[in-house]
Amino acid sequence: MASLHPEIAAVTDRVIARSKERRAAYLDLIRRERESGADRPKLGCANLAHAYAGTDEQRDLMTPANRMNIGIVTSYNDMLSAHAVYYRYPEQMKVWALEAGATAQVAGGVPAMCDGVTQGYAGMELSLFSRDTIALSTGIALSHRVFEGAALLGICDKIVPGLLIGALRFGHLPMVMIPGGPMRSGLANKEKAAVRERYAEGKVGRDELLAAEIAAYHSKGTCTFYGTANSNQMMMEAMGLHMPGAAFANPGTKLRQELTRAAVKRLVEIGWNGNDYRPIGHVVDEKAIVNAAIVLLATGGSTNHLIHVPAFARAAGILIDWDDFDRLSRTVPLLTRVYPNGSADVNGFEDAGGPSFVIRELLKAGLMHGDTLTVAKDGMAAYGRKPDIADDTLVWHDHPEKSGDDTIVRTIDAPFSPEGGFRILKGNLGRACIKVSAVERDRWTIEAPCRVFADQNEVQAAFKAGELERDVVVVVRFQGPRANGMPELHKLTPPLGVLQNRGFRVALVTDGRMSGASGKVPCAIHLSPEALGGGPIGKLRDGDMVRVCAEQGVLEALVDPAEWAAREQCVAPPQAEGTGRELFAMMRHHASEAEMGGSAMLAEAGL
Repeated sequence: MASLHPEIAAVTDRVIARSKERRAAYLDLIRRERESGADRPKLGCANLAHAYAGTDEQRDLMTPANRMNIGIVTSYNDMLSAHAVYYRYPEQMKVWALEAGATAQVAGGVPAMCDGVTQGYAGMELSLFSRDTIALSTGIALSHRVFEGAALLGICDKIVPGLLIGALRFGHLPMVMIPGGPMRSGLANKEKAAVRERYAEGKVGRDELLAAEIAAYHSKGTCTFYGTANSNQMMMEAMGLHMPGAAFANPGTKLRQELTRAAVKRLVEIGWNGNDYRPIGHVVDEKAIVNAAIVLLATGGSTNHLIHVPAFARAAGILIDWDDFDRLSRTVPLLTRVYPNGSADVNGFEDAGGPSFVIRELLKAGLMHGDTLTVAKDGMAAYGRKPDIADDTLVWHDHPEKSGDDTIVRTIDAPFSPEGGFRILKGNLGRACIKVSAVERDRWTIEAPCRVFADQNEVQAAFKAGELERDVVVVVRFQGPRANGMPELHKLTPPLGVLQNRGFRVALVTDGRMSGASGKVPCAIHLSPEALGGGPIGKLRDGDMVRVCAEQGVLEALVDPAEWAAREQCVAPPQAEGTGRELFAMMRHHASEAEMGGSAMLAEAGL
């Protein structure tokens, strides 16, 4: 293994220095929680009786203080394909816990909404704040203090970051993240996207579109494109919070079952009464956070994590910002091409080598930290090996030197790109980020008149009316956390893609989100400060020339400076009502900027 790359070391040192006081306070908190907080031997008899009353079959086993009790926090529902797989996990895990000399209880459930269902509709305005609701629910589940460890069952977009934020506030407990795996491949993502574009052009009807969507999203498991959910799993591997290689084993397989069984057993081994105590607050340190950012960049992962990584890092007293991501992106090569950055899905990625191949290559080149504490016994090196079933037993083996398919994943000496495909943009419009790993290089710079909207439906209407048939920078504002909860703007992907296919030079500028499925159109997203509250994007007017340049890291309105300074902000649209949005008014009002996590909960807690 090579020595650590100097730029990786420099960014890590920057994160450590910036986080020094908060991280020290966090570590002191979890030390005090471990030493003096409530635990089962200290709880009153009536308290314990209440905790045990619902578990007749295990009550006698739960009494001894030296037997670990695992709290299961589950995001099961059968509306979300990725989380429907968790239906029988708790009952299986209770059996496996007994095999390992422990007990387990479902500590609580957390909501798990599906962005795929709410995409483009009012429910999507609750999506980002569902992450904080999940964090709060995790905190409630673990507040009973009758657990010596926890298993976190979650996989999708806001669920994993939310579970992690809540879990880290109980950082003295050892914990393991347990994924459920991706559905098997259906209709190829590229074919699905093509049908969507034909539908946007009016060339196919709703019946053909629905048939294509159902053929793509056809069974239990995560969606197979490399969006936010599957980027989550890549990061959890790099942070050492999974059993190694657990990310992309399909549901219903022997391998998936044995990885979950091994996770329960390992959780017992790292419990606080043993000699290998590994609390989650120590596993998630500054190096682990930097590793998460590195693999995100090396695989062209979801831009949603430019919001989520700073958020869960803050829960552990760690401060990472977009400048850190920008610096890492210029050092870390792009090693994968997985849709939307390529044609393969995550099953193809796994078959070609998967997360463990990428981690092996990065470690080999000194491009990630190998000396971190992990759930696995052998540290980060274990995450560079691939799990398998041999003679009915779970084993891990070394990868071949070469990729199983170098059109999908490559070795460190032959990357798809020497850089990771993320840029930070700055200028008189504020500060935004752009993902360019799927954008052709000749479109990294777009300079065109803008057309300004306050809603993605308005963009669609203008597209259908033929009003965008030109070079254009589409601006969609009042989409930030404080304005409307920062919904993803996926309705824009097909029409913008169609305009680009027609030869126009097109870009998007927004204070909202587009996520990891944004693809081939250059999108300056998460623009801060947002329009609500005075962000400069509120000064733009139809026809203003706007420059989006990923090459130089520039985002500018090319307006005379004196005129720009004199311009007034536009009037904000009224707050929408219905679909429960009123209940989240407090979260919108107090939300921090995207770079700080877009969270009222963390902001108000001083984290």
